Amino acid sequence: GEGQPKAPAPPASAPHPNPLPTEEWGEGTTPPVRTTCPYCGVGCGVLAAPDGNGGAIIKGDPDHPANAGRLCSKGSALGETLGLETRLLYPIVDGARTHWAPALDQVARRLQAIRAAHGPEAIAFYLSGQLLTEDYYIANKLAKGFIGTPHVDTNSRLCMSSSVAGHRRAFGADVVPQCYDDLELADLVVLAGSNAAWCHPILYQRIQTARGERGVRVVNIDPRRTATSEGADLQLSLEPGTDGVLWSGLLVALAERRLIDPGIIAAHTQGFFEALWGARRLAPTVSAVAAACGLETRDVALFYDWFAGTPRVVSCYSQGVNQSAQGTDKVNAIINCHLATGRIGRPGSGPLSLTGQPNAMGGREVGGLANMLAAHMGFTPAERDRVRRFWDAPNLVTGEGLKAVAMFEAIAAGRIKALWVMGTNPAVSLPRADDVRGALAKLELLIVSENVASNDTATQAHISLPAAAWGEKDGTVTNSERCISRQRAFLAPPGVASPDWWILSQVARRLGFGRAFSYRSPAEIFDEHARLSGFENGGSRAFDIAAAAGLSEAGYDTLQPFQWPWRAGKSGTARLFADGGFFTPDGKARFVSIAAPRLATSVSDAWPFLLNTGRIRDQWHTMTRTGLAPRLSTHIAEPFVEIHPDDAARLGLEQGALARVSTAHGSAILRVLVNRGQRPGLLFAPIHWSAENSSDARIGALVQPATDPYSGQPEAKATPARIEPLAVSHYGFALSRRRLVPAGLTYWAAARASFGHVLHFALDAPANGWPAWARAAMPEGDRISFADASARLYRAAVLRNGRLEALLLVGPTPKLPAPDWLKSQFDQLSIAPADRRMLLAARPIAPTIEEGPIVCVCFQVGAARIAAAAAAGHRTLETIGKALGAGTNCGSCVPEILRLIGPNRPACETVREPAHAPA
Repeated sequence: GEGQPKAPAPPASAPHPNPLPTEEWGEGTTPPVRTTCPYCGVGCGVLAAPDGNGGAIIKGDPDHPANAGRLCSKGSALGETLGLETRLLYPIVDGARTHWAPALDQVARRLQAIRAAHGPEAIAFYLSGQLLTEDYYIANKLAKGFIGTPHVDTNSRLCMSSSVAGHRRAFGADVVPQCYDDLELADLVVLAGSNAAWCHPILYQRIQTARGERGVRVVNIDPRRTATSEGADLQLSLEPGTDGVLWSGLLVALAERRLIDPGIIAAHTQGFFEALWGARRLAPTVSAVAAACGLETRDVALFYDWFAGTPRVVSCYSQGVNQSAQGTDKVNAIINCHLATGRIGRPGSGPLSLTGQPNAMGGREVGGLANMLAAHMGFTPAERDRVRRFWDAPNLVTGEGLKAVAMFEAIAAGRIKALWVMGTNPAVSLPRADDVRGALAKLELLIVSENVASNDTATQAHISLPAAAWGEKDGTVTNSERCISRQRAFLAPPGVASPDWWILSQVARRLGFGRAFSYRSPAEIFDEHARLSGFENGGSRAFDIAAAAGLSEAGYDTLQPFQWPWRAGKSGTARLFADGGFFTPDGKARFVSIAAPRLATSVSDAWPFLLNTGRIRDQWHTMTRTGLAPRLSTHIAEPFVEIHPDDAARLGLEQGALARVSTAHGSAILRVLVNRGQRPGLLFAPIHWSAENSSDARIGALVQPATDPYSGQPEAKATPARIEPLAVSHYGFALSRRRLVPAGLTYWAAARASFGHVLHFALDAPANGWPAWARAAMPEGDRISFADASARLYRAAVLRNGRLEALLLVGPTPKLPAPDWLKSQFDQLSIAPADRRMLLAARPIAPTIEEGPIVCVCFQVGAARIAAAAAAGHRTLETIGKALGAGTNCGSCVPEILRLIGPNRPACETVREPAHAPA
């Protein structure tokens, strides 16, 4: 409204220096803008241009070092996620829409009142790896330097904080020594706790290319056989929690074979003999390691032989290592092996942490974790004094704040009264998510900065602030290899949505801190961030980007990707520590003795399984973005639980039926996926579903709150659980242009479709009969139906002016007709009366080529079509790609294609069942 503060417009973005031919982008489109993908920590470069219809044309940036033009299925579908249907467009205060000035006044007034009444530590900030570095920087500066609360943490605590703690223990600083090029230079790549084929597909494809071209060996260490296993030469399906034993045994084996580097150990490390002595107690022999880890002795021996005999080894570790009550020890067990052999910081050799979020590392750089200050500084008196002087901060905190799990426990206990959540959904993602939801309800003030109008957290907010989204934001992000890239705006923010840094700065001014928050652009914030990194540094701190300080607005806008440290007067740095130079007081790395393995809690008669949680290929976090792209739901449309066939048979669980999975903290209703790749006694369920898109699939509600003692990262991979069949009389699905909400459902899961919505559901037969139930659920129009009481079938469709509006099918088993052909009927402008009976038959009269369950999301190619092509002689990836396009874009479907075409399956054979959940 008139007189309201207005966020500055984003600067003119840097176009691609060599615009692609117009036929690549379409006539009349603006030149593409270089930006960075907002999903995983790979940090892929993206070329983006508005498509004129509210979306965008998206291509991979061929000049970006992370991806060289390739994008995964999620990145490729970014243009489909930019609509305004779910957006928060205006501030909401106590349920009423308002303008920026009164909303910001309310934020400042209420924060000030709580600070005055209860002290600054009654206020907390919970941030996100989705934020840009500039946003993160301002949030931390305001909270820790000026409001004076140490309670600032981030959802990155849930994914990579054990890696941070391991790096700091070993190297004296949170530094990833390697770069992505090492994946192609290595002769052995070890993947530990990483389903890279689905979670970091671009890096996985780089590994697989090297495997095919150079014969690089791949070892996959994971309790589950996953899509990643299919591109591995050795699969080690170890018992949960035993990673430290496996890697300690490797350290012992390397020492016994005299393959350690005594010169490097003496000159550049401390604590080797103590760590080796501890490893010998933990893992004295190969057979002892195999017994402890539940592995075959020959497989453990083969892994040790390969590592010992291969000078160039890269060991990648991700959430399966980090998300553990012993995650930090597991990280250090891996690093110990690299330090002992001098295989660190060298081309093709070293440890490489694969980060989960696009800017988890950028958040670490600015102090986004509760146990850090900005620019990787801690809380020693000298570091505090340095940050205080640089910021001229009147209320700089004196020590660490509460980490994520403890922070929400303090909220539940009433010690924290106000919480500002930015760009994340803790009511879904945190352990014991039901308790988290209850804690949020106790707050005197919950502020949520979001770009969506509704999610499980935002629905409880007292004040909702509309934040700019990807495509509208301008700033930087840092990927897993320490590469800082620009994220550039190419769309105008809708409504009054504004950058997070601007929102925070406006509140800071209202709190009386205007002089320190007078930024006019993200370039000014980046400049301050860069100057602080080099302030009184002189090479003593790892994080240093002082060479990027002093950029003009134009220089910032055209900033090219670079790796830190980038010290003043020097070049960026691809690798570190090849010649020592660690960031400990004496410059020497530290070996760390590893504790005996322990699970936070163990199985029992009441809880006989361990629940493992994680991601799926085509979705991201709680689906507020990916859930908007219809094609991303075609591979896996429903929440599911994987279980080994022997366990399923013993418990009477059938493929595609429903099961209730329970822990001491919560329960969920999920589809059963019987999968031979799952270890007996273990369950796996994905994390993505929320109360917005499912009835009972918030997996965070089941996860225990136990945390690693060093990192505070929650144990998300081994919660004691039980599983039991859930009896219902009928299963069904509904296809409709508008979302249907039938009554009386025992279970439901909703997904977007190109024509509207898909709803999978289960229920007991309604007392008033199927026709009345369907009439209440479906829209008005010309209704046709079919019922077979003996077969317990019911089907109904609604048309309006001859066009299909909605259709539902109900039957007594989960084996329902394939919906592919039915979905295609929504594209028809009119369905003739004579053809309408085909809708109820769920198939056309004339036979058609079936697509089958979608395997390749990028080109919407199904399993049946791939199998038919293979039967016709296309029995290699190359010929399948030429015939169908499948597997030629992001490559994340390649493992499943290989399984379907049979004889060309990789050496490490894995799961026989389809990787997708049943429809």
